[in-house]
Amino acid sequence: MNKFKVEGTKSTPVINLDPENNVFEIRGESYPENCWSFYKPMFEWLENYFENSEVNKIVFEMEILYFNSSSSKTFMDFFDLLDEQFEKGREIVVNWRYHEDNETAMECGEEFMEDVSSISFNLVEFGD
Repeated sequence: MNKFKVEGTKSTPVINLDPENNVFEIRGESYPENCWSFYKPMFEWLENYFENSEVNKIVFEMEILYFNSSSSKTFMDFFDLLDEQFEKGREIVVNWRYHEDNETAMECGEEFMEDVSSISFNLVEFGD
């Protein structure tokens, strides 16, 4: 299956979904003007991937420096999709990476972790 890659901008994250190299990452800031239209192709790619792939374990690396409320809603939809895949027998891991100085990102990760029901959600602190 082809990889899905979106270059980041000032207001949108890098999205790199590369099953051949087992890389699934979203990194950067997320406050696009139209959140759903930005993330919709990613959701479509993921749904197609899950439908046509027999992979059992996927690790998502997320390093979101800043995001707005519509991105937060979209991330919850994303985590719901991953929860559904877990319930279908896949092992799903999300590593929520945040810089040690970014308390807001840590707190947001904690809130997302409380809202997911099945996937393994890890808070990963990193320094300089």
